[in-house]
Amino acid sequence: MSEKKLLILNQQQIQQKIDRIAYQILEDNFDEEEILIAGILPRGNHIAQRIKDILDGIAPFKSKLLTIEIEKQSSTLQAIIDFDKQECNNKVVILVDDVLNSGKTLAYGFGVFLDVPLKKLRTVVLIDRNHKNFPVTTDYAGVALSTVIKEHVDVVLTETGGEDAVYLM
Repeated sequence: MSEKKLLILNQQQIQQKIDRIAYQILEDNFDEEEILIAGILPRGNHIAQRIKDILDGIAPFKSKLLTIEIEKQSSTLQAIIDFDKQECNNKVVILVDDVLNSGKTLAYGFGVFLDVPLKKLRTVVLIDRNHKNFPVTTDYAGVALSTVIKEHVDVVLTETGGEDAVYLM
């Protein structure tokens, strides 16, 4: 892997993308009483929290943050959740991750809700790399990037000890 970093999004651009996604979620769910925002650890959860904070200031509905930890290297769904799945019954769930690459992480995220009768399930990613091995699409994406497989997208957030930036390496 090359040591060269190409800046894709800076701090201001990341915030603009997250703001836009929050407004799209608002438009899509304006008549709801409550939506659930499920962030996939680690960075998806930070993006989910930022979206929730924006929605709390602009939306007429309540939003609640849920956390999902997925064992990404496992060949079967292994997830740790911080909520009772029954509280999701007949609710809108927004599943959030930082980067969509193969689609495996989001597919496992879907798996958490397979036995729950949801009103609807939507997906959010900051970066969609378009290398899907799984039939996963995003409903809201900050940026769609056409990259080669050997390239790596690195999302750095202030919550993880850096200044907000997205790099292609």
